Amino acid sequence: MMQTPLVFTLPGWQGSGAAHWQSHWEAAFGDVRVEQHDWQQPLRGDWITRLEDAVQEHLKQHPTQPVVFAAHSLGCHLVAAWAALSPNVQHVAGALLVAPPDPLQPHFPPQLHSWSKPVLNKLPFKTTLAASTNDPFCHFHIATGLAGHWGSELVSVGERGHINAESGLGDWPAGRAMLMQLAQSA
Repeated sequence: MMQTPLVFTLPGWQGSGAAHWQSHWEAAFGDVRVEQHDWQQPLRGDWITRLEDAVQEHLKQHPTQPVVFAAHSLGCHLVAAWAALSPNVQHVAGALLVAPPDPLQPHFPPQLHSWSKPVLNKLPFKTTLAASTNDPFCHFHIATGLAGHWGSELVSVGERGHINAESGLGDWPAGRAMLMQLAQSA
């Protein structure tokens, strides 16, 4: 019988505040945030390295316990970039990818320059991409395309903005159910 996976939360640019569903999950379920060295000037290589370090450290302590990612915004692109390079992808039971931004949009912030060419490989583990129909950072048809590239099941959450603290989701039980379904089906 497979061990219950450890959930790593992967916030996006500028991190996730106390009212964000990721922070709620960390407090309620013991999920572990992968802290980045710089939330304001996120360099893709630095973020990939930090995620790889977190996964390796976990595997040293718990070599048979898989991980699941709960990624938001730029964290979704982190999962894709990390998966294209890491030798540890076989330890990932799945990933919930929530509200990935469109890095090709004309107003993509200049601080995110190292993310402007997204990794569009099919991910080597099961993923669900949750997207809003009115996300100001990614039109729904772009999210649909990202789900296709990454091999993700696409779930529309309706008009929920960027699916963040401002969306008023609280601890977002529907998102948690999606994550647990991924963890159990792996």
